[in-house]
Amino acid sequence: MEVEIVSKKENQLLDRIEVTFKAAHPKEGTPQREAVRDKISALLKAPRERVIVDSMNSEFGKTETMGYAKVYKTKEAAMKYEREEILVRNKLKEKVKAEKKAATAPPPKAAPAPAKPAEKPAEKPQEKHPEKAADKHAEKPAEKKG
Repeated sequence: MEVEIVSKKENQLLDRIEVTFKAAHPKEGTPQREAVRDKISALLKAPRERVIVDSMNSEFGKTETMGYAKVYKTKEAAMKYEREEILVRNKLKEKVKAEKKAATAPPPKAAPAPAKPAEKPAEKPQEKHPEKAADKHAEKPAEKKG
C-alpha cells in the first residue's frame, strides 16, 4: 500500500494539520485504519498517537481510497478537540461500556399485572316478544281467485 498526500492545510486555531490523502492498494482490500495512520505518521514525521484518521472512502471496484486525517501538535489537543467515536476508532480511547450507562440510568418500571376482565353474569337467552313472534307465524290472507 502506498499513501500519497493530496493536500495539506494548517489549522492554527485547533493546533493541527489537516491532510487529504490517497492510498493506492492494488491486489489488496481496503487498508486498515492503523496501517494508514502508520504511513501518514512516517510521511509527516509525527508520532503515531497524534495522527487521527477521520474518514476513508473506497469506491467499489477501485484500488484507491481517499481519506481525511488530522495531525495534532500535541496528544492533549487531539483528546480535547476530537469526537469520542473518532478517538475510539483510532484506538486512542477505550469505548464506554454499556454496563456503565445502564448503571446510571434509572431502573425500568415494572409492568403492571394485566387486569382480569370483570366476570359477567351468565347470559340468559333473549326472550322473544310475543307480538313479533305472532307476526312471523300469522297466516297470510288467501288471495281470491276469480
